[in-house]
Amino acid sequence: MNALNDDLDYKQILRDAGLRVTPQRASILTVLSEADDHPNVEDLYEKTRALDDTVSVATVYRTMSVLENAGLVRKLMLDDAPARYEMMPHTDHDHLVDVESGELIEIPGTEIADLMGRVAAELGYEIISHHTVIRARKT
Repeated sequence: MNALNDDLDYKQILRDAGLRVTPQRASILTVLSEADDHPNVEDLYEKTRALDDTVSVATVYRTMSVLENAGLVRKLMLDDAPARYEMMPHTDHDHLVDVESGELIEIPGTEIADLMGRVAAELGYEIISHHTVIRARKT
């Protein structure tokens, strides 16, 4: 767990991003920051509803859009599946998706970023950010 797990911190994070603080937003941030499975909106709704019964699916959709636009969360689009979300990481990282189970796994390390940086430099570019999704099947 990180320092974001206190509701007071969530309120300050929302304020720092110039967003209005609401109990629903704080609850959604609480659930998302504690998730280790990159939840979709329906997952967030179910878990947030357990904390705050005033939350609706529409509220979660609107809140995720607001949080994404504010740079607090990252939206992960994976093929035809519903969008999944994670708190904006402090550093870029990549993901591996099991094409059979849909499991989403964070790939630690910098090897992929280093390789992409070298390729971009050879082409005369500097990478500002990246996000790689590798689709794989267990052997």
